[in-house]
Amino acid sequence: MTTWPVPGSESEEVPGGGKPGSFWEDRGDRFHCGVDIYAPAMSEVLACETAEVIDLGIATSPEEVSYWDTTRYVLVKTRSNLYCRYAEFADVLVHIGDRVLEGQVIGHVGTVIRPHLVDGCSPLYIQRLKLDGHLSMLHFEVYRLRPGYMRAYSGGNWFGSGRPEGLLDPGPYLRNAVHGIENY
Repeated sequence: MTTWPVPGSESEEVPGGGKPGSFWEDRGDRFHCGVDIYAPAMSEVLACETAEVIDLGIATSPEEVSYWDTTRYVLVKTRSNLYCRYAEFADVLVHIGDRVLEGQVIGHVGTVIRPHLVDGCSPLYIQRLKLDGHLSMLHFEVYRLRPGYMRAYSGGNWFGSGRPEGLLDPGPYLRNAVHGIENY
């Protein structure tokens, strides 16, 4: 079984169909590599299933894009042999090598967008996030293979042609979590 990762989210509906925050959403100059689950800043993020933490790092940073706040990511290998990248954390409560249990708190949702720095020159999807008040979220990705982050990848977006190798649509995985169904 799997667990919905953000019990405090606005909805347990997975964004789809090109809606803001949906998987492979065309953002003009980039494609979105996961789904965004909107929730208040500092909402708990739970491990969807039992997994091993294999990497941690910075997801977004104002040093890369001025309107981003600094957030972190956690990459895990699940018991079902998938790699899940949870991103845009305010803080992370786990370490590389930790075994996390399904439902365990692994961190808290971070604020991604610094609204006072978003203006008419910012990408339209960023302007829309500001307008809709979606400044904090969990960004969630699923891979069949361990992802290698290349220059074409930044902040959960893919700037290259074609999808990164092994990248899966996290929608079915998360919908199974909502309904308590075993994944993939």
